[in-house]
Amino acid sequence: MDKTIDKQAFMALLHDNQTIMVGGFMACGTPETLIDWVVESGVGNLTIICNDAGFKDRGVGKLIANDQVKTLIASHIGLNPEAGAHMSAGTMQCELVPQGTLAERIRAHGAGLGGILTPTGVGTIVEEGKRVIETDGTKYLLELPLGADLALIDARVADRHGNLVYDKTARNFNPVMAMAAKTVVALAHETTATLDPENVVTPHVLVDHIVKEVG
Repeated sequence: MDKTIDKQAFMALLHDNQTIMVGGFMACGTPETLIDWVVESGVGNLTIICNDAGFKDRGVGKLIANDQVKTLIASHIGLNPEAGAHMSAGTMQCELVPQGTLAERIRAHGAGLGGILTPTGVGTIVEEGKRVIETDGTKYLLELPLGADLALIDARVADRHGNLVYDKTARNFNPVMAMAAKTVVALAHETTATLDPENVVTPHVLVDHIVKEVG
């Protein structure tokens, strides 16, 4: 089954009020073409889950600058002053999550777990409103799973079935996000008929659609 779709088919997947996961770390490994299409679509009131806020003109920062994001769930926003301005003005809610906790909450959803226990954040503002569980004298926060309606990920190579490999550190959040969304779209910088199964990082069963990068 060839999972390749075009821009029009991708646009049909978008709508207001979606929760969207976006791969990347400081926009490295972020599917920029797909982000550009979301900007072009004009959909709004989005909840974006990403490692960070990108930059004003890169990554999810383009969505923030275009006032399409209602809530950002990320580990830091310091590289994008536009995100801080939106948060301070109250035009965007921002939930800051420790980076390892963010990755594990996403993984937990993909694995069907009810949450994770972590000592990170105990006794800090991160603890507010969360359940604390003590085991063998150590306190842990119960952090709940994070899922999404749509995951936008970036792959170096995809085959027509949707098997993916990544480009070095651009791998970052992409594989775990591919496990945690109802619909997964991968931007592929290269395509091939088949990939060596021994090299596949994200298997085709997790990927719904492939968009071929142009240029």
